[in-house]
Amino acid sequence: MTRILFQDFPTWMLVVFYAVAIVAIAVFLYGVWQQIRKYRRGVRSGAWAPFWSRFGTMWETVLSHRTIKRRARKAGSMHAWIFYGFTLLFIGTSTITLDQDITGPFGIHFWYGWFYLAFGTVMDLAGVALIAGLLYMMYRRKWLKLPRLDYTRPDRDASDPDYDRSDYRREDWAFLWTLIIIAITGFFLEAARVVWLMNDPEVWAVRWHAPVGTALAYVMMGLGLGPEGGGVMRMGLWWFHGILALTFIALVPYTKVKHIFTAMGSLMARDPKGKRRMPETDVDADRIGFSRLTDFKDKHLLQADACTKCGRCHEACPANAGGYPLSPRDLVLSLREMANDKLSGATMEPEIPAIGEGVNQIRPETVWACRTCAACIEICPVGVEHLPMIVEMRRALIESGDFDPMLQNTLKSLQKSGNSLGETKRKRPRWTRKLDFEIKDARKEPVDVLWYVGDYASFDPRSQKVTQAFARVLNAAGVSFGILYEDEQTAGNDVRRIGEEGLFQMLAEANIALLDSCEFKSIVTTDPHTYNTIKNEYPEFGGEYEIEHASSLLERLIREGTIPLPRNLDYRVTYHDPCHLGRINDGTEPPRLVMNQLGVDLVELPRHGHNSFCCGAGGGRIWLPDPPELKKPAELRAAEAAGIGGLEVLVVNCPKCLNMMEDGVKGTGNEGNFRVMELIELVEEAMGLGEEPEAETAPEPEPVEPA
Repeated sequence: MTRILFQDFPTWMLVVFYAVAIVAIAVFLYGVWQQIRKYRRGVRSGAWAPFWSRFGTMWETVLSHRTIKRRARKAGSMHAWIFYGFTLLFIGTSTITLDQDITGPFGIHFWYGWFYLAFGTVMDLAGVALIAGLLYMMYRRKWLKLPRLDYTRPDRDASDPDYDRSDYRREDWAFLWTLIIIAITGFFLEAARVVWLMNDPEVWAVRWHAPVGTALAYVMMGLGLGPEGGGVMRMGLWWFHGILALTFIALVPYTKVKHIFTAMGSLMARDPKGKRRMPETDVDADRIGFSRLTDFKDKHLLQADACTKCGRCHEACPANAGGYPLSPRDLVLSLREMANDKLSGATMEPEIPAIGEGVNQIRPETVWACRTCAACIEICPVGVEHLPMIVEMRRALIESGDFDPMLQNTLKSLQKSGNSLGETKRKRPRWTRKLDFEIKDARKEPVDVLWYVGDYASFDPRSQKVTQAFARVLNAAGVSFGILYEDEQTAGNDVRRIGEEGLFQMLAEANIALLDSCEFKSIVTTDPHTYNTIKNEYPEFGGEYEIEHASSLLERLIREGTIPLPRNLDYRVTYHDPCHLGRINDGTEPPRLVMNQLGVDLVELPRHGHNSFCCGAGGGRIWLPDPPELKKPAELRAAEAAGIGGLEVLVVNCPKCLNMMEDGVKGTGNEGNFRVMELIELVEEAMGLGEEPEAETAPEPEPVEPA
């Protein structure tokens, strides 16, 4: 039992069909070459090596749909129905082509018997899955009206010529309607064939192996359709279905459909540490960063095409939520539009600025709005790496001098004194004076734990209290620890993320030389930014150390019984995950394990863990003023915490978060409703430790700075 594909087709129809098919394939192949040529005009990244391990990881991600289902389980499941339905139908069509046009001319056929009957059942089920998934996506777009799918641009005024992106909306609907019409006409074609051959006993006996088509056939027959009418309908539907399917294939490289392939390439090229380390660059090169379109790497141009405009990064971005002119999605789409306009043709301009005020160009203020919190990278289902692209564009802007004058003052301070607060180096260890014990100097004697304190933890008055508390906790636990005193400098995490690569490398090399001169077993820090860069970026420069965040050390000391906790803290608390600890370095569990041991009533924020909402300090934004008319991310976060009934303490675990969240609580008028405390302060309170009164000492004379 089989089906004759071209039964009753005259020769001229076969000639026309194959001619159309050849043209469609030729148009498809040319489009593929056009896209490859576009990507090759970017800088070679080598991102697809090692090939086979990346290939395997990509297929595991695609087949499991885990990135698509993350925080959107229903949409992800429906997308899986579309994916598997479409894939099975594509395999089925390819199987027919193989049997009819490749092995058939040699007398080799396999599309018959039990295989043919099973084939019909599987194709029907695949078609149902495809249609069901597509209908849900239509419902989701039309009736749920999700804000992230409206394509409104925060980086343009309505008067700008490239403000309107309604073409994308039309493309989305054309994609959905084309696929669903192909699937539905396939079922009606199958039904018309059953009616046409209803008098053939062999066909009629196995009709229910195509259950959907057969059910439709009964409906048609009930409406009076007979074999002759079924034959006419079958012929018309065959041509309509076939031409539509071939047109769909031809247009794959030119439309949204290509994301089927570019998403796979993007997932293969994705840097597993793209959230944690920024790309290294030669600071002595003639050009630094991405200022031209052709400065972008081939994988970035591919990722721009892989973007499905799902808006998850748009929704997760704290800058966008506050009304700043940044949407990670729109930045990537601007790159796509520029590449399609300037790089897809047979020839191209030698210099194509990517940053500027022109049509489709990326605005400098868009680049500077980023908090480098990596929420965009973490949630992107197709592996687009927005953050490294933004940092590379910042490097170009730093190189050209296009940045806020206040940032210039911070950079001067960093170059002069090694910290971002404009303080002299001699002030760095001044916080130790409030302690009733002396902290070891790790430059002069061996220690088990070298504590890299960090800028805000050393100089900011509020953060100093936390720093002193951590010192008391370590001392009470009997930990052999020391600090670098006035020789410590900023580790450089945010320096690198604002784009000052030369200064970052200078700081990293000096800090590594200092650390290598000391004798210690491991490093600890209370600052997630410091933790990230020493852990993930210093190895590029030869600095490989065992390092942990303070929360991890505290959790271990409590678990081992080294830290006694005589008191339970009867507080109702919520916890704000720092981006550089939780999302970027997967450090979500140790702080919660510590709080579990403290006896507090922990109520999670709606966005927590890897989905935590940034306080707004990262990427150097803590050094820049926020326009008063915009919403500060910390205020949005404080308002979110205020929604928890009976909240007493908002717990943070980062000096910068402490600074920002206290401002956010005040800015939302919640300072009388709950307080902001560092996790370390809770541990100190549970241990029964307290701040010693400051001894009366003569003020230390300030060093005279050279003119």
